[in-house]
Amino acid sequence: MIKVGLTGNIASGKSCVENFLVQMSYKVYDADSASHKILEESLIIKQIFGTNKREELAKTVFSDKNKLKKLEDIIHPLIRQEIISFFDKNCHEKIVFASVPLLFEAGFEDLFDKIIFVFAPDEIRLNRLMERNSYTKDYALLRMNSQMPQEEKLKRSDFVINNDKSLDELKNAVRECLELLE
Repeated sequence: MIKVGLTGNIASGKSCVENFLVQMSYKVYDADSASHKILEESLIIKQIFGTNKREELAKTVFSDKNKLKKLEDIIHPLIRQEIISFFDKNCHEKIVFASVPLLFEAGFEDLFDKIIFVFAPDEIRLNRLMERNSYTKDYALLRMNSQMPQEEKLKRSDFVINNDKSLDELKNAVRECLELLE
């Protein structure tokens, strides 16, 4: 089994790539969805931060790096364990994917045989964030800047899928990447 990490900074199009993979019948673990569920169900997070509602937490932690680290210290070990369980459950598959936005920030590289990075220029990502989430420019930049720079992630990835054109071109790039993996 080839264990592939799929990552990309906020608004890069990682979810689109993830959806394409699911449509092609690949097994994909979604760390974003898992972390949302953990947030909703965590009494510890609610105790520490006074809330476990995503948007309220986001406003708190993205303006304070210490609080962000504290939140990640709770969530990342749980996500790591879920990824390991996902791999065990799907060990009969030829290739499996784990979509993890903060793969490098969490130090999860050791879990994967290969890492795919979904790249989109910062200006495109900024516009997507402001349109998709109705964020102000300042808040969108705050969210973008809370992640490791894309240039660093590019260097640490085995494959890069550029997402700065149409959905059809993105789908073709995913297919080309899959050919290299198989």
